[in-house]
Amino acid sequence: MMKKLLTILSAILLLPVWALSQSPALVGYWHNWDITSAPYIMLDSVDSRYNIIDVAFAVPQAGTDYQMEFIPEQVSPAAFALQVQNLQNQGRKVIISMGGATAPVSLDNTVERDSFVSSMTSIINFYGFDGIDIDFEGSSVSVSGGTIASPVDAKIINLIDAVKQIMNNYYVTHGKRMILTMAPETAFVQGGMSAFGSIWGAYLPVIDALRDSLEILHVQLYNSGTMFGIDGNIYTQGTADFIVAMTEAVIQGFNTSGGMFAGLPANKVAVGLPACTNAAGGGYTDTASVKAALDYLLGKGPKPGTYTLVQSGGYPTLRGMMTWSINWDAVNNCSSSSYQYAENFQKIFGTGTSLAEVKLQNIFVFPNPASDKIYISTNSDSNKPFYIYDMLGKMIMSNHCSSTKQEVNISSFSNGIYYVKLENQILKFAKY
Repeated sequence: MMKKLLTILSAILLLPVWALSQSPALVGYWHNWDITSAPYIMLDSVDSRYNIIDVAFAVPQAGTDYQMEFIPEQVSPAAFALQVQNLQNQGRKVIISMGGATAPVSLDNTVERDSFVSSMTSIINFYGFDGIDIDFEGSSVSVSGGTIASPVDAKIINLIDAVKQIMNNYYVTHGKRMILTMAPETAFVQGGMSAFGSIWGAYLPVIDALRDSLEILHVQLYNSGTMFGIDGNIYTQGTADFIVAMTEAVIQGFNTSGGMFAGLPANKVAVGLPACTNAAGGGYTDTASVKAALDYLLGKGPKPGTYTLVQSGGYPTLRGMMTWSINWDAVNNCSSSSYQYAENFQKIFGTGTSLAEVKLQNIFVFPNPASDKIYISTNSDSNKPFYIYDMLGKMIMSNHCSSTKQEVNISSFSNGIYYVKLENQILKFAKY
């Protein structure tokens, strides 16, 4: 039975996935602090175009680099939890970002790993976050040997195991998949083309091990300097070419001295940029260049510079954009107008002014894989039809969801891969 289950799980990883109906994501980091140049904003007052809000940050408690805490600065914990819920009631996702540039996190052994898992699980459950964002920088992740597929460094192995356990804890508690995003700096990802050691390429084993759980990778295309593209040429931050070259690199994949990094699907990749000039030390890109780069990547505009996409027609399913930060986007003292980044996103992806109607994937199938029954979890208990197809696209069941957790008997199904379609969304599951 175990051999059969492993075979099915391998098939899930290797088979091409039907395109999911996912709304473009505008991800923004929200400051849990107040500074004059980028003032504090009440969480549930964030511009409606941001549909994924990264709360910055959960950080290690004093005296540790692994025991995490999050303390709202301007409101009580209970009031903050209510603000999270208010955003979620609008169809938006709120996740907790871990680390940041000034708070190293280092999981050096299994004791620290387990403490990290326990503390992050408590934070997620108390505030009701939809998931986590990994923003480990500096010494938090580093490579001393091994390969992308087989890391040897304790920090990396323990981080991978910790995230898997946090996601499992979330599933057990909430009965649905937790959102996972990552915001590495370019040196930790595309930098692997230059070297595989220290910080160079250090995120690649983490991305590779968690690729099937990852919702969005949005590399920080700022504070970067120059980087190689997969064409062997060097590109400079702050340009349309840099955006295009760095983005295609993580989609197409590239070779490193630690092995081949297999790319991610375009719908798991977003472009991460500063909201305005003062938001980063370097890498700010004017709105016209950002739009030109994104239009080219999406396959709806001409080449904006010298870099030529490997894939003709671009990547129409590119997931969206990320910015540091919402607070910097809200002020007009370092750009021509407030929420200039959100406005540019709207122009590029053509979304409406309110993302209350724009939701991320909101159906889930669990357990997965399953032996005798599955549950289809939805955000609505209206009598909506669902359909189950086999791998050849043949419909083998149709029914209606009568509740937000619809039980479906699959004991008569043959072992293999199936697809559930509901509200124009398609999810894959395995029967064993």
